Amino acid sequence: MRNFLFLFAFIFWGALSADAGGEWIEQGSHLENSSVAGLVHEPIQMTSQDGGEATVELAVFPAKANLTLRLIDNPTGSADLREAAPAHGCIAGVNGGYFDPGFAPLGLRVSNGVVVRPILRARLMTGILLAKSGAIQILRTSEFSIRSKPTVAVQCGPLLVDGGRPVSGLNGNRPARRTFAAVSGERAALGVCSETSLASAAEILAALRLPDQSKVVRALNLDGGSSTAFWFKRSDGSVFSISEIKNVRDFVAIAPK
Repeated sequence: MRNFLFLFAFIFWGALSADAGGEWIEQGSHLENSSVAGLVHEPIQMTSQDGGEATVELAVFPAKANLTLRLIDNPTGSADLREAAPAHGCIAGVNGGYFDPGFAPLGLRVSNGVVVRPILRARLMTGILLAKSGAIQILRTSEFSIRSKPTVAVQCGPLLVDGGRPVSGLNGNRPARRTFAAVSGERAALGVCSETSLASAAEILAALRLPDQSKVVRALNLDGGSSTAFWFKRSDGSVFSISEIKNVRDFVAIAPK
């Protein structure tokens, strides 16, 4: 495990370089309702001044609404998000955090108020997505205390947006599908972005507006690439889905309280 974490950190150090190229601008979006008031699917088309294009899929809901996050464990990797989300009473979701070659979760995991994996002190794991007391938050790892009694927590990284601004120093050269969580003052979102670098993903999320026109205050990168998955159940019962390519250890989903 020590050797793997060293290699993991070394690879990610290589990802913390270069800048995104050009300002990103929203070109179009629309909203699709779910069966629960307040939860919507918003596909957003983004373009950059240097000719880049990206599609962002968001599942957005009021951060203090009658909805919460649920961590769905997938210990054998036998389920995909399309199966796991409805089986656990969820309405939308994405894939979760990192896991090691032995398929063990990397970083803090809290499920139903129980710590199932401890916090990991590593350069990559800079943020924690959590649900507690009717609120959804993204904290820096240094800001987190288990005494806050979260019902759900997933540690991952890097932070993409902080204070409404893209985090500097992220890699701008390695395009891949991205999975993320984001919060504004009143809204929380789970989402995915089509292939782009970490630096561009940060620029995109800092540039877009959520359905209430609020800006993203913080955004946290979750496991991406071939792990990336998104699932949303519309109000008419139909589903929009992006499937993961490989098996993943867990999912973060949105469910009624």
